Amino acid sequence: MTEMKKIHSRSSKDTEKVAHDFVASLEKSKDQEQATVVGLYGELGSGKTTFMKSVARAFGVEEIVTSPTFVIQKSYPLKNKRFSNLYHIDAYRLTSGDDLLTLGWERVLGDPKNIIFIEWPEFISSALPASINTVMFETIDETTRDITLNLL
Repeated sequence: MTEMKKIHSRSSKDTEKVAHDFVASLEKSKDQEQATVVGLYGELGSGKTTFMKSVARAFGVEEIVTSPTFVIQKSYPLKNKRFSNLYHIDAYRLTSGDDLLTLGWERVLGDPKNIIFIEWPEFISSALPASINTVMFETIDETTRDITLNLL
């Protein structure tokens, strides 16, 4: 069963709260046979990285989180009961799902203790599981975003 929620965020503080609530929902979700995958959809500057920084903080990551635009993938160990590793992938520079194979995608995806957030998942859709959690960002104005969460 999919739970969908649309939220109107007027600031980065609002987006931070949305991210924290989303992480709490993910932590309560049922265990899976493979990693939990979250696709982050939205145009450049729509808030994907801001959301991701807040997600990392909600999971207890103390490092400074930046977009992995040039390195493609970053991982962060977690001290969490549900998840052991947080992966952040920026697929903007990838041409297909095959590009993920060089990053050890099958191993990362195969571990149910991993949580994977992917910016620009539409570029690698062939490598994604049939159904994933999604977060869609729509820019309303300079500080306002509509964020639509779809949690499996």
